[in-house]
Amino acid sequence: MSLTENITRSPDAESFQGDMNRESSSEYINDEKKNLEMTAAPPALTFPEGGLHGWLAVAGGFLTLFCAAGTMQSFGVYENYYTLNSLSEHPPSDIAWIRVCGFFSGQLFDLGYFRLLLSGGSFLFVFSSFMLSLVQPQHFYQNFLAQGLGMGIGMGMLFMPSLSIASHYFRRRRALAMGIMLAGGSLGAAIYPIMLNHLFPTVGFAWAVRAQSFLYLGLLVISNLIMKTRLPPGGKKSVDMKGIMTDVPYMICTAGSFFVFWGLFVPYFYLQLFCSKHNLPTNIVTYGITILNIMGVVGRTVPNFFADVFGPFNIAIFTAGLTGAFVFMLLASKSVAATVIFAILYGFTSGGFVSVIGPVAASFSKNINEVGTRMGFLTFVSSFAMLTGSPISGALLHAPQYYWLRPVVFSAVVVLFGCALITISRSMQAKKKGTWKL
Repeated sequence: MSLTENITRSPDAESFQGDMNRESSSEYINDEKKNLEMTAAPPALTFPEGGLHGWLAVAGGFLTLFCAAGTMQSFGVYENYYTLNSLSEHPPSDIAWIRVCGFFSGQLFDLGYFRLLLSGGSFLFVFSSFMLSLVQPQHFYQNFLAQGLGMGIGMGMLFMPSLSIASHYFRRRRALAMGIMLAGGSLGAAIYPIMLNHLFPTVGFAWAVRAQSFLYLGLLVISNLIMKTRLPPGGKKSVDMKGIMTDVPYMICTAGSFFVFWGLFVPYFYLQLFCSKHNLPTNIVTYGITILNIMGVVGRTVPNFFADVFGPFNIAIFTAGLTGAFVFMLLASKSVAATVIFAILYGFTSGGFVSVIGPVAASFSKNINEVGTRMGFLTFVSSFAMLTGSPISGALLHAPQYYWLRPVVFSAVVVLFGCALITISRSMQAKKKGTWKL
């Protein structure tokens, strides 16, 4: 046997060789684990914070909400027309049920159905609007089917996906992007009253509604062409619904949003009727709600800029508190100057809350795939408040006596209570995250 063979077969050499093999094997396993971890770990999401497609999505959302949210916020024009003309046999509490209302579509957006929601919602919204032009006077059910159900469901299909798409392109500037989109709703609500108040007495209800419907058609075709998602859908198991439903701060915030929206839109729906019943000049009856909504355009952009700096939670509490306090100013709006001041202040603060509550809901998300669901659920719950708030106020108003103090007190109390709940939610979330910027 050679010397080399003796060395190779010696116990020490075998032990050394075994150690080398084990070390090599251990290194190999560790390398494999690292490779598997690198392969399994999803890449970190990056957001362009704009870009051509990002700003086109914002522009498309602006146009979509110009049609959908603008119609909802300008329902006061229809409320006034129905009460005094085509549905004069029905009390304001019944007429308020016609107002468009949305439904839950945020989770469908997260599952990748954006294109179906946008195109289907656009068709249903426009079709129902044209059907509204065919309703007969004093046929309440026709108005309810066309405007309350048809346009309401269409608006629900359009609203949340159009707003949620901002989360695909923006993170740091998400609140501002959403605010710009929502400003479209305020601008629409400022233009529609001028258009309809001039068209109702000149061409009649039917052709006035058709003119509005053709405007919807053109704008929604554009928005369908320029809007597209950027991130892939999360998949059916990506959203932890149980985790969302048991997230106590989020659910308290959702309840707070419900109460704020329960009273927030009361002045939007009854300001024009209030001015009419207090014999204010025709121009302020026509343009009072327009001023309210023009200030909403400012209110939905400026507070969102500060929301990206100080946190959407803080801005939501600030604007909700002021909104609840300013409701009482409606009772003093018995002159042109008082009405203008009320419209300016209330339009700004209420618009600010409406625009930042979406980013507040999104801030609870644990990943990007929850954004649409959390925003959608909060909107879904709040839609019941918006649906029932006006009929309740209409019943409290008690036509033809018109006890204005009752709906105003109802509106102020529920808004301020909702603000208190959102404040509690913020405190709990701040403790959990350890930061004041929420």
